[in-house]
Amino acid sequence: MEENIIVTTNRNSCPGGFTLLEVMIAMAILAITLVVIFQSQSQSVSMAGEARFQTTAALLAQGKIAEIETANPERISSDSGDFGDDFPDYSWELDVTETELESLKKIEVKVVNEKMKSNNSLRFVFYRVTVY
Repeated sequence: MEENIIVTTNRNSCPGGFTLLEVMIAMAILAITLVVIFQSQSQSVSMAGEARFQTTAALLAQGKIAEIETANPERISSDSGDFGDDFPDYSWELDVTETELESLKKIEVKVVNEKMKSNNSLRFVFYRVTVY
């Protein structure tokens, strides 16, 4: 006895590709991942700029403090200025105040980056003995 077996396939039952829902979910996951990556990159660039400012301001202030330490103590007074063409965005402020002790002066050096919008200043305080 011969049996004829007929196999029919329904094209709708065999998945041959992705559905619209699967593509939309994949795109949503990709979009969320890209947002996180770009935010992390932006934060990294911001932190690098802040670190560059901190380093540069500290070195410029150290140079200004060295000038003050070598100057005649009687000539040290409050002043301000910039660092010239080498560092055009940076300026400095010097504030000299007397303390309770007659031979001790409080000296503040503030370095400012004019182009930065926030966290753009660094302040150093030291004391100098003035013996005449």
